[in-house]
Amino acid sequence: MGSCSSQSCQSCFFEYETERMIVVKSKVVGSVFRLIQFLILVYVIGYVCVVQKSYQETDSVISSVTTKVKGTGFTNTSDLGARVWDVADYNIPPQGDSSFFVLTNMIVTPNQTQSTCPELPNQSTICMSDSDCLEGSNDVRGNGIQTGLCMNYKETVKTCEVLSWCPLEIDINLPEHALLAAAEDFTVLIKNSVTYPKFNFHKRNILPDVNSSYLKQCEFNRKTDPYCPIFRLKDMVSEAEEDFQTMAIRGGVLGIMIDWSCDLDWPEHHCGPKYSFRRLDNKIPENNVAPGYNFRFAKYYKTTDGRETRTLIKAYGILFDVIVFGTVNAVCNWFLLTCTKRRDYYSKHKFTYLDNTDDNAGESVSY
Repeated sequence: MGSCSSQSCQSCFFEYETERMIVVKSKVVGSVFRLIQFLILVYVIGYVCVVQKSYQETDSVISSVTTKVKGTGFTNTSDLGARVWDVADYNIPPQGDSSFFVLTNMIVTPNQTQSTCPELPNQSTICMSDSDCLEGSNDVRGNGIQTGLCMNYKETVKTCEVLSWCPLEIDINLPEHALLAAAEDFTVLIKNSVTYPKFNFHKRNILPDVNSSYLKQCEFNRKTDPYCPIFRLKDMVSEAEEDFQTMAIRGGVLGIMIDWSCDLDWPEHHCGPKYSFRRLDNKIPENNVAPGYNFRFAKYYKTTDGRETRTLIKAYGILFDVIVFGTVNAVCNWFLLTCTKRRDYYSKHKFTYLDNTDDNAGESVSY
């Protein structure tokens, strides 16, 4: 590269420099050069484009989920007698959104009333005399408000009396086998709608070719019916490599994963839900404190003399949590719908918008 002295700056100002290229005829050097070009080409096409799809535009899914459970079961216990359980009894709350709970086992404490009774024995409630009990004391881990009296819990044990719902619940006698074992054959209809707003792409897990007759008789099977939105509870638990009857004793949490990852460079019918199932709660044997899933609820009644009573139920069961995820990739559709002169025309004819009331061309589907 040349340089200009102070005396010839004016002449240098009007000069132009250009590179000189020398072509070397050498098989070794030429082969190395072509090999490097080939490797760069393979990297760009094979890894960047095919594997990473870096040329594509991406968007994240927006989703809504509703569920509806069906099935009936029968129990015969000393507390409740012979009883048929339908969806209003075991599905709590009645209609879930992205999750739903199915009752499988329970501890029942019937005929509780607002009265006084001895507290359950533990280090803080066992007493020898009234002086060991503080009137008005309220232990957050206890069952009521202390009255200040020391009462016989049984012949050899005294505890502080409490104002509470009596008789108190004794929750250590959990049935060894799930009372509602028939729940394994219950089914659930999952309705899932997804949107990729960047591409104005909408789809449901109830696919366009599904009609009422198919929906009334189908049941999800990974091989024969992979797009049926009706699932048998036992099948979902089995796919998570769990035993339904074992899980039903103390309950648990099961994840229903719906993957909507799609490539819109392919025809739209290639974009469909992919289902998988996984147990989400902790079941590690070394850390089995407070295993499973349970909660309490009560059913209230009035006696003939107007006195309020209730039946307390400690409910064990399986919480099914529907988790929707996915991303969509596209380059051709994005270019077609955003960069071409007739993008509005293409958009109009690419997407068909249907009112929910017009599903199945007027057919009525009851589930």
